[in-house]
This record gives sequence, C-alpha cells and structure tokens, in this order.
Amino acid sequence: MAAQLLWGMLFSSIGVGYFIYGKKQGSLIPLICGIALMAYVYFISNVYLLVAVGVVISAVPYFLRD
Repeated sequence: MAAQLLWGMLFSSIGVGYFIYGKKQGSLIPLICGIALMAYVYFISNVYLLVAVGVVISAVPYFLRD
C-alpha cells in the first residue's frame, strides 16, 4: 500500500510537469501523457504494473515528437 502511494505520487508529479510543459509549449503529446500519468494511478492496484505503465507513459514524449 505504501509503495503504491509513493510510486503514484512520483508518476503523478511527472505528469504535472508534462502537463504544464505541454500546455505552455502548445504540444499535444506531453499534454496527453501528463493527463494520463495523473489519471492512471487510480485504476491500477498492482505495484509492478503501476511502475511499468508509468515508465512507458513517461517515455512516450521522448520517442514521439510533434
């Protein structure tokens, strides 16, 4: 339970950063990834899956540029 809370807080914080960056730059991919990172932690209860999905979503703006 504590690990899920800490990982969720970490990925949500990264999501806020992506959201703010995407909004200021007018870039759609970081904006969507930021929203996804802030929202998905409420739907996944397995810690390993939470970390895996968070790493994948966090890496998407690096590989996809608009």
